[in-house]
Amino acid sequence: MKNQGLVFALALSVLLNLGVVGAAGYRALARPPSDATGLPQRLSLDANQRERWHALEQGFVRELDAGWREIATHREALVREAFSDQPDPARIEAERARIAQLQAQQQQRVIAQFLREREILDARQRQMLVQELLHEENKVPVERQLHGG
Repeated sequence: MKNQGLVFALALSVLLNLGVVGAAGYRALARPPSDATGLPQRLSLDANQRERWHALEQGFVRELDAGWREIATHREALVREAFSDQPDPARIEAERARIAQLQAQQQQRVIAQFLREREILDARQRQMLVQELLHEENKVPVERQLHGG
């Protein structure tokens, strides 16, 4: 019984964290693409800045998407194990640890991209980007929504 409670608590914690990260990722992906109607236009990038921005963005988006796909694979394995007939706490912990590692890598990618983007922008544009990044709606993670949130 003790192991089942631990497994449930661990699974719930991971799912909640994934929900928060997933919601943030969804918001980022749901925004208009960075083209003439997207962020570069809202930041009023000049032609040189726009060219540099797009060059940086391509590799970043490719790596970020690959990271989210890998996280999703491990999240699915964790959920399936947690709700299997006989959950194995060691397997659940291994998946949780891998997800945490991958999430940390995603955060490092995002921070590195922020610093690269910062070098392209002037002070006014940086402030505008900060406002874009900090404008977050209160989104309830899907795991919480499933439980009456």
